[in-house]
Amino acid sequence: MLFWLGQKYQHLSHEGGCACHSLRAQQLFARVDKGLSRRSVLKGVAASLAAPVLGMVSPGFAQSPAKPILLSNVNIFDGTSGKLAQGQSVLVEGKFIKALVASADTVADADVVDCGGRTLMPGMIDAHWHSILAGISQIAAMTADIPYVHLVAAQEAERTVLRGFTTVRDVGGPSFALKRAIDEGRIAGPRIYPSGAMISQTSGHGDFRMRTDLPRTAQSDLSVAEQAGISAIADGEAEVLRRVREQLMLGASQIKIMGGGVASAYDPIDALQYTEAEMKAAVSAATDWGTYVCIHAYTSAAVQRALACGVKSIEHGQLADEDTVRRIADAGAWWSIQPFLADEDANTYASPEQRAQQQKIADGTARAIELGRKHDVRMALGTDILFNPKGTATQGKQLAKFARWYDNADVLRLLTSGNAELAGLSGPRNPYPGKLGRIEPGAYADILVVNGDPLKDIALIADPERTMQLIMKDGRIHKNTL
Repeated sequence: MLFWLGQKYQHLSHEGGCACHSLRAQQLFARVDKGLSRRSVLKGVAASLAAPVLGMVSPGFAQSPAKPILLSNVNIFDGTSGKLAQGQSVLVEGKFIKALVASADTVADADVVDCGGRTLMPGMIDAHWHSILAGISQIAAMTADIPYVHLVAAQEAERTVLRGFTTVRDVGGPSFALKRAIDEGRIAGPRIYPSGAMISQTSGHGDFRMRTDLPRTAQSDLSVAEQAGISAIADGEAEVLRRVREQLMLGASQIKIMGGGVASAYDPIDALQYTEAEMKAAVSAATDWGTYVCIHAYTSAAVQRALACGVKSIEHGQLADEDTVRRIADAGAWWSIQPFLADEDANTYASPEQRAQQQKIADGTARAIELGRKHDVRMALGTDILFNPKGTATQGKQLAKFARWYDNADVLRLLTSGNAELAGLSGPRNPYPGKLGRIEPGAYADILVVNGDPLKDIALIADPERTMQLIMKDGRIHKNTL
């Protein structure tokens, strides 16, 4: 008997007279126990067979290897050079690359992984990503329970790292909890540089309200998007300061403000958003915390106003004219650009007006990249896949399209050490202060082993399921099909 009920309730106690001690009950328990034991064995066999096929180390990805790992028999793209280095192996210890050693040398107590002459390169970085919003439709993001949205994002985070993207610069959305869970090793996913809620004026690109939600008063509830932390509507210097400081308090590594969009319902693309005083308030608050502001903007007027106010990164900008591009270069600002080509991989929009604006941006993409190269602007590459569950699988494919304007080595440099430099612009707010995007001693052990030479065939990054045979992030193996 597990506990004493007292004399009054003794007839209810678990004694030999209880029905569970009957012969029929004992036979039933025996059958259930036998079935459970059999299923447990079958599950164990299935798991042991599936693990090497899938190449996953799950849940083992949550622990760093007990011994150093030596990745041998590789040709190395180090994130900066235009040639593959040969004759070296990469020694990983804990989260970092400890050393590059001669191929002929052995390392005591290290587990050796023979990479079969394949290419070893740094994990890729997407400079414009939305961890919470990429893999879910807009209607689901705005109507589903918020925990559901985050669960979908966690699932997409694992897919992201399995596409070879070990770091993302998140430029809008409540990714703080997801980042924490990944950093703590609870789930698989890339490093996240979070911006938090997108700061938008009323009627701006981050204002997701309906016309029926207006006018807003002091007694009005926050909109669904604001409650979820997707955007924060702020008008006037005081409100902008407050909302920026809130995101910094939550852990933003940089701040995102909205300066005019394409897909939003109520702001024409030619309309300027945020006054200089409001922009300067955002920049001042970010600068006081040692970090910077990036802006969603397309037109020359929007970009020039942002540069005059001290904004350090232009997101998109496909309609900038040559004078504006020259000003980006003179200011030493970054230009984070995306392959917006209105093709089969583009984000999809419902209204004819939105699609017409999308085509206008696509027409400007090639010209913008050419102008950026002409004036030696500091360029960063990102995808901006948004509210597009089917489109996330094209992440590498879309970035490979930059080979239309850059040679393959430059595309890979931009996706590794180049984008890492932009991420590091967050200074003391940088959540990952080690070296990113490089294969060198002291760098984070974010490593891909690719079946082929991406310097010759950039399309290899577009098919990660087939070509990426080992994916390591933070020294932890997420995939291994070698």
